[in-house]
Amino acid sequence: MSDGLIHLAIAAVLTIALSVLPAKAQKKYDPGASETEIKVGQTMPFSGPASAYASIGKTEAAYFRMINDRGGINGRKINLIQYDDAYSPPKAVEQVRKLVESDEVLLTFQIVGTPSNAAVQKYLNSKKVPQLFAAASGSRFSDSKNFPWTMGYDPNNFVEGRIYGQYILKEHPNAKIGVLYQNDDFGKDCLNGIKAGLGDKATKMVVAEAAYEVTDPIVDSQVLRIKDAGADLFFIAATPKQAAQAIKKTAEIGWRPVQIVDMKASSVGSVLKPAGLENANGLISTSYGKEPLDPQWKDDSGVKRYLAFMEKYYPEGDKGSNFNTYAYGAAQLLVHVLEQCGDDLTRENVMNQAASLKNVTSDLSLPGIIINTSPTDYLLHKRLQMMRFNGERWEPFGPILEVAGSAG
Repeated sequence: MSDGLIHLAIAAVLTIALSVLPAKAQKKYDPGASETEIKVGQTMPFSGPASAYASIGKTEAAYFRMINDRGGINGRKINLIQYDDAYSPPKAVEQVRKLVESDEVLLTFQIVGTPSNAAVQKYLNSKKVPQLFAAASGSRFSDSKNFPWTMGYDPNNFVEGRIYGQYILKEHPNAKIGVLYQNDDFGKDCLNGIKAGLGDKATKMVVAEAAYEVTDPIVDSQVLRIKDAGADLFFIAATPKQAAQAIKKTAEIGWRPVQIVDMKASSVGSVLKPAGLENANGLISTSYGKEPLDPQWKDDSGVKRYLAFMEKYYPEGDKGSNFNTYAYGAAQLLVHVLEQCGDDLTRENVMNQAASLKNVTSDLSLPGIIINTSPTDYLLHKRLQMMRFNGERWEPFGPILEVAGSAG
């Protein structure tokens, strides 16, 4: 080979090598991500009929402040941009458009409520912006085929309802059931779920169904209607304000049914205290997380980390509120996903990482509760445990229940 050919060969090898090296170390960014920050967007009912959920947003903002104080995620600070949607779907649409088109966030995180999430779901999917860990539990939020950019955080409403139906069949087989439900996808999924759990006995056992609108000031008439139908088991598929009203009204009229409340309305501080703790004694629900003030967890390392976080970053927050423990777990999971993204901070990679979680737990997960996802399985919480309120706090009982499945 001549000297000229040798030089050409060496030059070609060097060109290939140099072209490969930058590609290997290349950092990828979509709008909302850079060398220094990751923009995350959120709407939250800081006002309006579901403002009890506002502490979720406050806890998550505090959690990200803690992460930023520790250096951020792979050296990047989280910039959480929050807007009030007042639990109003039209307002949520307006604010989410602002987050995407003006603020240019990388992703949305923990938008609260079935109505608000449903209102923005098609828009976010059309824009290919992750609607990550939506604080909603309708079946549509774990539909990876039709909405690949949406992943809900909450257990599926239909499946949760089905668990209660199966529990009733086993423990109260002769019950006459009355159902109070929010007149939207959330409430209807819960109602259909409990009927699915009851199976062919649903028609006979469910003696009353009463819907309410989220804007209704009170639900007294619905509670009276259910009582008058002869129900001796009361299933409340409601958000905090109406759930508290229903529990309180039940006690005021001297009605003493077995009471079950969906996990969205199981907060001691935001629901049971306003209803009267004595009125909530014996209430049944489900959970996947530890109660941090329960003495059985006093030496638990995860609970200790949570309590230390609350003390430093959200000292005015209720340490025992399951809205705050919920928010802590969701924020912790988002940090895990973003850490897994490394330097590939594209929207596509965010969803790829969220859809490939393997045996993930949080500081506050109950023993045996793990999160696994795949591109065809967007359900995060597939295991739950029944719990009963003892007048002071929730006590878990029974085995961990597998809840894979959906309405579809």
